[in-house]
Amino acid sequence: MEEEHRLVAQRKQKLNELRKNNIEPYPYKFDKKDNSRDIFDKFKKLKREEKTKDKVSLAGRIMSLRIMGKVSFGHLQDFSGRIQFYVKEDEIGKQNYKLFKKFDIGDFVGINGIIFKTKKGETSIWVKKLELLTKSLRPLPEKWHGLKNIETRYRQRYLDLLMNHDVKEIFLKRSQIINAIREFLNSKGFMEVETPLLQPLYGGANARPFKTKINAYNMDMFLSISPELYLKRLIIGGFEKVYTISKNFRNEGVDKSHNPEFSMLEFYWAYADYNDIMKITEDLVNFVAKKVNKSTKIRYQSKDIELKKPWKKLSMKNAIKKYLKINIDKFDDKKIKSYMKGNNIEYKGDFNRGLAIELIFESLVQDKLIQPVFIIDHPKESTPLCKPKRGDHHLIERLEPYVYGWEIGNGYSELNDPELQRTLLKKQSNQRLVDEENHPVDEDFIKALEYGMPPTGGMGIGVDRLAMILTDSPTIRDVIFFPFMKPEK
Repeated sequence: MEEEHRLVAQRKQKLNELRKNNIEPYPYKFDKKDNSRDIFDKFKKLKREEKTKDKVSLAGRIMSLRIMGKVSFGHLQDFSGRIQFYVKEDEIGKQNYKLFKKFDIGDFVGINGIIFKTKKGETSIWVKKLELLTKSLRPLPEKWHGLKNIETRYRQRYLDLLMNHDVKEIFLKRSQIINAIREFLNSKGFMEVETPLLQPLYGGANARPFKTKINAYNMDMFLSISPELYLKRLIIGGFEKVYTISKNFRNEGVDKSHNPEFSMLEFYWAYADYNDIMKITEDLVNFVAKKVNKSTKIRYQSKDIELKKPWKKLSMKNAIKKYLKINIDKFDDKKIKSYMKGNNIEYKGDFNRGLAIELIFESLVQDKLIQPVFIIDHPKESTPLCKPKRGDHHLIERLEPYVYGWEIGNGYSELNDPELQRTLLKKQSNQRLVDEENHPVDEDFIKALEYGMPPTGGMGIGVDRLAMILTDSPTIRDVIFFPFMKPEK
């Protein structure tokens, strides 16, 4: 820390010296016309020691600097990459060169010059004019990858992006993933919409909300845990294909696949059911993978995964039978409780058979689902927002796509019977004393259903988890610019 204070003090002294020489260390703008990647592409056929007359104007951060008497070399980094620059005292003038020596690694500079190639074959800029654009007061980390505390990368993401090219590439790819999602859904006739993040009631998912207050009306409000109920209102209002990519907020802990604030894609399709939703979901993921990675074959955490459609379908009970070698239908409640206890599966609240079966699946089966698979036909108790399964009303027409043992989405044949919807929401709401993740009854949503919602299929896909899989990122923190972090003190 003392060394850092010393270096900061030195830079502040240089700052003062520059100002004494009428150099503004924080000017307002620079006429940037070029970038390093385009320069490399344009002059890649340039011969060694060949000098051009082509003028360039580019700006960026100094990432290396070698001052050697009357000549100096450095590397400038802009958004597209790094390029070497060459500064000669005779070229820019003795006084300017003297001031240039006050520049440090980390400073932003603007450069005007011509292109040449060095003896070693490196495309470089022969500087004709150099301008300080921002004086950096803190030294950059010299060995960023050597930091033992990886959380520092997340706390100071700006440095992580600056020093680690691979990190920047992950976020560029994340942006491409979101663009590809939009391209696919727009091409299928879906309309992108917005739903409120600040809501008087929370609903659409089993999750604990963040609570806030609107002072103007002295009333409690909640941050959205899901856009579902608002998107369904739009289907009721006459739109037939809608989607949103929005932030959701769930008052939960942090682990490698969970963050309290995360991005979700949700889309709803009138006159479709969960079979249609499965098909369009695998089409969507295939399109995005090809668009971003040029292939449906990916390698995630040392596992080869093929995302190519069609994906397998497996009911939750059959998944339990396949991987645990038990027929859960032949277990009475007592045997289910015993089985859970024997496998250290904790069950909170009053016993519910359907929820217990779901918990067995989540605890013992889902991590075995490496290749893409739709887990379908869940117990009816798992959600109040889904239609009963045709032919078996103990189950619901629910689907969850799994990749690498992670649920990356959740979809239904959407329940549109208002009387049954009210009954199921009230039943779940009455369990709130033992389960803090229940829906309150949204009477306005029930009223909307009473006007009539057509048969509808819907799907929610975790954008962050999809980004993790397509970028081979081991934790959700690697694909969120600013993940939630506990205070350091």
